Amino acid sequence: MTEGPTHPAIICVAITGSLPTKADNPAVPISIPEQIESTHAAFEAGAAIAHCHVRDDDGKPTSDPERFARLKEGIETHCPGMIVQLSTGGRSGAGRARGGMLPLKPDMASLSVGSNNFPTRVYENPPDLVEWLAGEMRTYGVKPEIEAFDLSHIYQARAMADRGEIEGTPYVQFVMGVQNAMPANRRVFDFYVDTVRELFGDAPWCAAGIGRHQAELNRWAVEAGGHLRTGLEDNIRMDRNTLAPSNAALVARAADIVAEAGRTIATPTEARAILELAR
Repeated sequence: MTEGPTHPAIICVAITGSLPTKADNPAVPISIPEQIESTHAAFEAGAAIAHCHVRDDDGKPTSDPERFARLKEGIETHCPGMIVQLSTGGRSGAGRARGGMLPLKPDMASLSVGSNNFPTRVYENPPDLVEWLAGEMRTYGVKPEIEAFDLSHIYQARAMADRGEIEGTPYVQFVMGVQNAMPANRRVFDFYVDTVRELFGDAPWCAAGIGRHQAELNRWAVEAGGHLRTGLEDNIRMDRNTLAPSNAALVARAADIVAEAGRTIATPTEARAILELAR
């Protein structure tokens, strides 16, 4: 029997996203203080990366840099060393407003490098906007996390790195289970892992499963040597009949999956070394 990977596994917690509401699950943190408290509990449960969105006073998604600044400051204060990853996603704003928080110089930011269909809309990432966002990340020393919703996005990340539009080795996360986009299929997953390895060698990578696919993708990623994402943004349930009581509970489940695979949970210091981030 061949031993599986043994290097530490990074757990990213996606705190709140743009869509879940307290009507969906009362545990979804909306306000900045709620998000900081929820992130701190997830940090103590083993999360090394906080993937962050912010909401306005009505609970709707926004790219407001001031709100991002308060959230970033709170996480850095209460979760020492945790990697702060801000979202430039398209549900929170339009055009260059999506990158208005990058001058805050977070450790990382999400970067979608191509368009695709979502359940009820087109997730538009036109080339000129992608190039501008990548340029802002270079300017402010922000490491992009490539959110790949399609095979072409992985190839585009390689092309951008070759052109110098992305500095260093891209950290690719493929997202599976979004309706109308990449399915949560094991053969597809294995092909994507092989593609990442072909294009980026032994560079670290991550996978995220949406909804009921979250724990499934956690397990696939850990067993294949990757890193994993969990959190209420992607999934509000522990199972079909049980709402997740917190982000920390989802992180604890992910940590159990890591342990079952014979790997350890990466500390923030280990995660920074793996991702080649400043300590």
